[in-house]
Amino acid sequence: MRSIWKGSIGFGLVNIPVKLYSAVQNSTLDLDMLDSRDHSHIRFLRVNEHTHKEVPYDKIVRAYKLDDDYVVLDEQDFEDASPEKTKLIEIESFVEAVDINPMYYETSYYAEPDAKNSKAYILLLEALKKTGKAGLGRFVLRNSESLCIIHPVEKALVVSRIRFAQELRSTDDLKLPDATVSKKELDMGLALIKQYTEDFDVSKFKDEYTAELLKIIKAKAKGKRPTIKKLKVAKTSSDDLYDQLMQSLNTRKGA
Repeated sequence: MRSIWKGSIGFGLVNIPVKLYSAVQNSTLDLDMLDSRDHSHIRFLRVNEHTHKEVPYDKIVRAYKLDDDYVVLDEQDFEDASPEKTKLIEIESFVEAVDINPMYYETSYYAEPDAKNSKAYILLLEALKKTGKAGLGRFVLRNSESLCIIHPVEKALVVSRIRFAQELRSTDDLKLPDATVSKKELDMGLALIKQYTEDFDVSKFKDEYTAELLKIIKAKAKGKRPTIKKLKVAKTSSDDLYDQLMQSLNTRKGA
């Protein structure tokens, strides 16, 4: 793997040099865009809107529109905006890992110690495991400040980027139900949840859609069309919520 960031995790007065590696990979198929008439590749060009000519990559700059005019930024401007964060993930506080709303999570990176003496790395790893806490901090990645948490996964520290609070939309504009459920319906719902409860094991779940799409691609390459599975819709014989829950429980027991 190739590291995507190199710097340090700041833990009080302790400095832990690390390299970050992407901890995720895409499972979707890499599809190309073609012209349907002759299957030529579609290319996306960076074109000047006035001259309609392609612009070389080294001539492209980034700018911010301010008062009907553009202010052009260079790499030094991004560095100067927050120089202390470009090479440092400063842990500002520790929080209970279970208190972090999953909606905040974006993507994760493995942190590998970049020093001969990795004792501080092990210390932070073991302390987070023992306390069930996560470090909360900020750092700059690809010229953008990110909020992140540092948490343990097996023998590694993981840096997970999370969203800022203002990036989550409010539910105020949603038309949410204002109904109530009876005690017996709630009890039945709790029983159904208990019946379906098991230890979290994400390895049991595979990207079935991509696998099925690949089967279709291979079949089409041979001039065939595979049998398509029919959509299975769960049905009950009653519109009453309690009856639906009861049938769900009995179905699960039978399975």
